[in-house]
This record gives sequence, C-alpha cells and structure tokens, in this order.
Amino acid sequence: MNMKRTATIVVVGGAFAVWLANAATSGSRDVVMHPVERERSASLDARGRAMAAEVARLRDRLRPTVAPREPRRNLFQFSAVHPPSVPAAPRPALSEAAPVVAAAPPAPPFKLIGVAEDAGPAGPVRTAIVSAPGQLFLVKEGQNVTLRYRVTKISADVVELQDLGDLTTLRLALK
Repeated sequence: MNMKRTATIVVVGGAFAVWLANAATSGSRDVVMHPVERERSASLDARGRAMAAEVARLRDRLRPTVAPREPRRNLFQFSAVHPPSVPAAPRPALSEAAPVVAAAPPAPPFKLIGVAEDAGPAGPVRTAIVSAPGQLFLVKEGQNVTLRYRVTKISADVVELQDLGDLTTLRLALK
C-alpha cells in the first residue's frame, strides 16, 4: 500500500511540475489558423476599423466649433451690474392726468340653472335653482340669495334679483 501511495504522489507531483513549467515559459508561439478563422478575423478587423472611423467622425461633430460668448447671466451672483438704460420719456404731471374713473363692481357670480314649478291654489308656485361658487340656492319669490340679493320675480326662464345695497335689479336667464 505504501508503494501505491508513493506512485500516486509522484505522478500528481510530476503533472503539477509540467503544468507549472508550461505556465512559466515565455516566448512567442506561432498560431496556425484555419482559413475559415482567418476570414472571420479579417472581417472583424474590417468592422472594427469602420467602427473606429465612425466614432472619430462623431467625436468631431460633437466638438464645439464656436467658443461660447460671455454669459449674460451669472447663476452664482445675486445682483448684477446692468448697463445704464435709455431714460424714459418724462411723465406728465399729476394735474394733467386723466380723471380716475371708478371701476364697475364685478358682476355677481350667480347662474340660473333651473326653475321648478308646483301647482298652487293661485297658480304655479315657482322655485329658482341658483348656483354660486361652492353653493346652491333653492329660493322662492321674497327669499334672499345671500344677504345682499332678494328674489323679486320668477318667470319660466328668468329670475330677477334685487341688490339690497343700491336697489339695482339683476336678471338671470336660463341658457
């Protein structure tokens, strides 16, 4: 048994020594290529050269041709010195200005979106459906739409609201 073990160690050690000697040997070895492999490597070399030419052409296109001008704005500076501007035409004196006309108050944001009718003893009783931003009012004649407007008349397609501040009439029609 001792002889078998010694022979195994010698064979494995010899194989390891041969492998180590081949790995440490330097020098150039001529590789003999098959003609098909030669054609493949030639076509790969040609494609590599074409690719290198295309990369060089794209790099040339990406290079800036004009040097950038001095920037008009510096992002890292809070206030910039601006060149003096041309002075504006002199303004007329306040006494020469046109009189200030008071702007008309904005129209109330009401819309008539419907009219409902119920039969009553003295004729139809109508209820107007009026919308305002965020609100919906169901009102009859004599009732208020907000604190400022009161319903004075409801017809089949028109509602009249009276402004309680200046007593003007606002007409809302169905559309």
